[in-house]
Amino acid sequence: MLAQYDLSALKNEMRREELSGRPATMWRYHELLPVRTPQSVQSLGEGMTPLLPAPRLAPKGLKQTAQVFVKDEGQNPTGSFKARGMSAAVSRAFELGVRGVITPTAGNAGAAMSAYAARAGLPAYVTAPEDAPQACIKQAHLYGAEVELLAGLISDAGRLATERAIQRGLFNVATLREPYRVEGKKTMGLELAEQLGWRLPTAIIYPAGGGTGVVGMWKAFSELYSLGWLTESPLPRMIVVQAEGCAPLVQAWNQGSTEATPWPSDQATTQAAGLRVPSAIGDRLILQAIRESAGTALSVSDEEMKQMVHYAAQQEGMLISLEAAATLAAYHRLLANNSLSADDEVVLFFTGSGLADLGLPG
Repeated sequence: MLAQYDLSALKNEMRREELSGRPATMWRYHELLPVRTPQSVQSLGEGMTPLLPAPRLAPKGLKQTAQVFVKDEGQNPTGSFKARGMSAAVSRAFELGVRGVITPTAGNAGAAMSAYAARAGLPAYVTAPEDAPQACIKQAHLYGAEVELLAGLISDAGRLATERAIQRGLFNVATLREPYRVEGKKTMGLELAEQLGWRLPTAIIYPAGGGTGVVGMWKAFSELYSLGWLTESPLPRMIVVQAEGCAPLVQAWNQGSTEATPWPSDQATTQAAGLRVPSAIGDRLILQAIRESAGTALSVSDEEMKQMVHYAAQQEGMLISLEAAATLAAYHRLLANNSLSADDEVVLFFTGSGLADLGLPG
């Protein structure tokens, strides 16, 4: 399910210039978000993360000419882009009068949901693999959530969350199991267009576990075109990057498939917890966005991600997660094989801060 809006009416009632005087959060786009009443909005100041020029992230020899920018999602209240989706989902759940919320998580989603549930005064329940990042689990506990750990992967946590939601009468905000989280993540695309002066870049590189960020941005661009706010801007190439140890979307793309076969659970190995997702619920929509935009999908190794964590820190002073580092590794790879050039305007989505990764080896 995806939320739909009366865009034809909004086109006649609102001009994009009206946004400039609004608060610098994702709720500046409230007409394109699913919460009807302002008092239902549960916000911690999420969104309007900076779009930073970062030419020094390009490989040696290209740093003077590279047109590369970073959308730094690690500056969201809970340290990752997950804050956007959970702000929207918990706000709508609060508006609907639910008794409590639940989500499976590989780390950041559980922490974000727990924060916004605390903001709303709602009980929160999190299910997670027992090897999920401890920093994220500790956050969820601190926000007052009940956390249940289990052996297995995020897919196993998802099944448990479904069971617990039924048993306890909770609203399940698992990825694409309801239509509201993707609306929050959609605001990454709305912001990007506004920050670039109502145009879009040549390419977007995005790390995909569940991949709802890609689904959300693609929906955002469609809505902006319908509103007439992007009339002269071509769509960007959507480039998805996954971990070599868990890459169902990349495998499907290379095979020319429209759906992704789940990655074998016993072979899903990567230290990037957010990318260890053996089955992306929105696989068809993600692959469709890649195809329609003439984009591509590729995978990178954990070692490449670790190298790029150091590279980003030393070159541009950015402390990023392994998932975010995957986009930088992909950018270097695509420049090396001439799939991208230094002249292409490329936006890397750094989806989370590296603070939660500081305890990892290497």
